[in-house]
Amino acid sequence: MAVDLLLGLQWGDEGKGKIVDYLTKNYNIIARFQGGPNAGHTLEFDGIKHVLHTIPSGIFHKEAVNVVGNGVVIDPVIFQKELNALAKFNLDFKETLLISRKAHIILPTHRLLDAASETSKGKAKIGSTLKGIGPTYMDKTGRNGIRIGDLEFDNWKEKYRQLANKHQALIEFYNVDVQYNLKELEHEFFEAIESIKSLQFIDSEEYLHQAQIDNKTILAEGAQGSLLDIDFGTYPFVTSSNTTAAGACTGLGIAPNKIKNVFGIFKAYTTRVGSGPFPTELFDEDGARMAKVGNEFGATTGRPRRCGWLDLVALKYAVQVNGVTELMMMKGDVLSGFKTLKVCVAYKYKGEEIQHLPYNIEAENLEPVYKEFKGWKEDISKHSDFDSLPQTLKDYIKFIEDELHVPIKIVSVGPDRKETILR
Repeated sequence: MAVDLLLGLQWGDEGKGKIVDYLTKNYNIIARFQGGPNAGHTLEFDGIKHVLHTIPSGIFHKEAVNVVGNGVVIDPVIFQKELNALAKFNLDFKETLLISRKAHIILPTHRLLDAASETSKGKAKIGSTLKGIGPTYMDKTGRNGIRIGDLEFDNWKEKYRQLANKHQALIEFYNVDVQYNLKELEHEFFEAIESIKSLQFIDSEEYLHQAQIDNKTILAEGAQGSLLDIDFGTYPFVTSSNTTAAGACTGLGIAPNKIKNVFGIFKAYTTRVGSGPFPTELFDEDGARMAKVGNEFGATTGRPRRCGWLDLVALKYAVQVNGVTELMMMKGDVLSGFKTLKVCVAYKYKGEEIQHLPYNIEAENLEPVYKEFKGWKEDISKHSDFDSLPQTLKDYIKFIEDELHVPIKIVSVGPDRKETILR
């Protein structure tokens, strides 16, 4: 059985959690393939809003198995808090939540190292969530990391102490004021480790291989967004993992020829958290209105998101890099009431008009070229079928489809699970 893949096409926060939750009824297994607790996937149903950071977004479907893949980095403390928050919903984690032995562990000193590194950069800060993600991936590629499978061996604490000592030396090297009590942090960390040990560890690549042989349906779930990919994003203002389709292969051990459908999720406009270039960013009333109506604050950090018009140049780039087969447009309801909408269809770059994403998209190098569309007044959040939507919204959607040559199969008109239109 082939594997389907779902990922974000912008700078994250596209609404992947809602769509994974919506689609889970069609799958036996939901497998998260990269990222760490810097991701916040928000799900809303039955009048309750849930925010997940590491646990896959299919966890509320009792018949689905949720796998945390080898490409993910896990903070045991945050993971335990997630489990505690879910405990009241009577979910059987031992049967429905599996963790790859090859997933790396975020240590308390990784978070401290993250803070020291970011502080040392001054005004050149990347905008890290300070969750220790980057330093953990650095140890992974530096072959120093501690993995979930190490917890099954008696000497794992020796490995921990060696790595923590190295981190403390690095923190001192940065020579910045980072206040911390490591003993307190370690006490919380080791308690959380014991909680995680009660869950089921698996050789995830073998598990998923056998699941395909057994004709199980699998949905691979990404975190962050394609423009934050370590290779193909707006470097250096990116995350530390491969958020694009290729990351699903390395983050789960799935062969490329086993991937069938690639679901790409995007907002009807564009947002970005933290630092980095953003060609269509708005600094006027339109941008403030998007932020307010869309409740654009980070699910993990609470940081306000920068807002701007839809950037079709960047979106086309993400579609190409990922081989997207179906699109899903989120937050169309946020644009209700705008008299005029704009879409960036090209860039003026070094005196030339281009329609591809160049190496550098800093504001001093380019200017967005816009096409205008008529907006719609009515509240679309109560619509349940595509035909009933305002014609101007349908025109907006058709233009995006024609430009990207990929069909938009889902239109989200609100945060709740029910506020989803399947075409």
